[in-house]
Amino acid sequence: MTPTQIVILVVAIVVILVLIVVAVIASRRRALRQKFGPEYDRTVAERDSRLDAERELRDRERKHAELELRPLSEESRASYSRDWAAVQARFVDAPEEAVRDGDALVTRLLAEIGYPTEDYDERIATLSVDHATTLGHYRDAHDIFLRTERGEASTEQLRQALVHYRALFAELLGTDPVGPAPEAEPARDQARDQARDQARDQQPTPNRDR
Repeated sequence: MTPTQIVILVVAIVVILVLIVVAVIASRRRALRQKFGPEYDRTVAERDSRLDAERELRDRERKHAELELRPLSEESRASYSRDWAAVQARFVDAPEEAVRDGDALVTRLLAEIGYPTEDYDERIATLSVDHATTLGHYRDAHDIFLRTERGEASTEQLRQALVHYRALFAELLGTDPVGPAPEAEPARDQARDQARDQARDQQPTPNRDR
């Protein structure tokens, strides 16, 4: 074999290896996109590079594989469905309490299945592996929950929080827990929001001169 032929052979081998590496990377990227859906794009946007984001998503898969997730019994499913029905019924007279109870109920369900519940970010990361399509609902619900704790959520936002919680709750439960979330009643909701704002305005302002 002449030197020229050797060079051509080496170049061909290198090209083939490069093509194989590119194909493997593209395949793994496609698999991550399919698995994580919108969570893939969100993670890429939050990280310094696509490779860094994909590294994090693979790390989430690894941590998720270490969890000991447990299927729910039929008794548990029925019990959670009843609890969710009670949460939705409570919304009519006490929407803020209903949202707090909804958040606690979802957290309790996650814990029973085997997801971590102590840290919100860790909870989100592990949920994203199997529930990426409904994770946006959970994030939105949690944001409204935090606004509720600050007394800043309107009645319509509280209603939307229950809708968002319900989306993940139903997916975790494997069945639709109850009927649709409470419908909007603009007049009643406006009166409730005005009463809340008036009560907040009448609260004494702390004396900052002391």
